[in-house]
Amino acid sequence: MKVFDLLCANDHRFEGWFASGTDFERQRDTGIIACPLCGDSHVVKVPAASYVNTGASDRSPKAEPAEPTPEQTQYANIRSAMLAKVVEYVVKNTEDVGRDFPEEARKIHYGESPERKIRGTASQDEVTELRDEGIDVVPLPITIPAGKSH
Repeated sequence: MKVFDLLCANDHRFEGWFASGTDFERQRDTGIIACPLCGDSHVVKVPAASYVNTGASDRSPKAEPAEPTPEQTQYANIRSAMLAKVVEYVVKNTEDVGRDFPEEARKIHYGESPERKIRGTASQDEVTELRDEGIDVVPLPITIPAGKSH
């Protein structure tokens, strides 16, 4: 397996796993590879840091992967059609509360508003505060244009 760092035309960087360089080129040329954030299929390989074996044997064994920090984002190399279906499901099955998201999420969590699934916008600080209060929120890898919510 070959692991390549990839970049779409919108400057989203992600990783892809391929049987060979030729396999990457075939998948790219047939439009199979798409950016997991925006669905763009104009993807190129970008240089990645190489591993250099220094021969040092006193390194400690690798620890389990840590939870992503708030500044990190998880990526997957899935087809844009699959991501579009997920996004469509979320949009159809949630209420858009816009900028009131943090306040409304708290009201639902504390039983002050009816239980329902919502989506909206929040700053990173607001998301951190919600999570500190035990309120589960997840980022959506999308931007819904104004007037397009369901």
